[in-house]
Amino acid sequence: MTAEGLRVLSSQHGPAETLDRLEAAVTRHGMSTFARIDHGAAADKAGMELRPTVVVLFGNPRAGTPTMRATPSVAIDLPMRMLVWQDDNGATWLAYNEPAWLFRRHGIDDDGTVDAMAEALANIGGEATGR
Repeated sequence: MTAEGLRVLSSQHGPAETLDRLEAAVTRHGMSTFARIDHGAAADKAGMELRPTVVVLFGNPRAGTPTMRATPSVAIDLPMRMLVWQDDNGATWLAYNEPAWLFRRHGIDDDGTVDAMAEALANIGGEATGR
C-alpha cells in the first residue's frame, strides 16, 4: 500500500497482539491512549464483515495543544493515530501519518519537532510490530 505521507509497517504479530503492543508502547513513551476505534466491530453490528481494522488515537496534550493553538486546522489530524489491519492473506499491518507530511499539509513551520515526532512514532510502531 502506498499513499502520500503514510508510513506502513508489516507486523510480526497478529492484529490483537499488535494492538496490545501498540498501546503498551504508547504508554512507555509517556503518552495516553484516547480511543480505540474498531471498524470491524462496527461493520459486524451493521451485519457486514470486515477483517480486523482498528484505529488507535493517542498523544500528549502538552505536546499537541501548543501546535493546535498556533495552527487550529491541525486538530483534524490530532491526536496522533495508528491503524492496525489484517489483509486478505492474514498478514497484519500498521500505518501512521508521517509528521513531516502533517506539517506540510497544515503549513506548519518545523521548529525542530518533526524529527522528534518521527522518531517517537517510528519507535512506537517498531515496538508494536516487532520491527
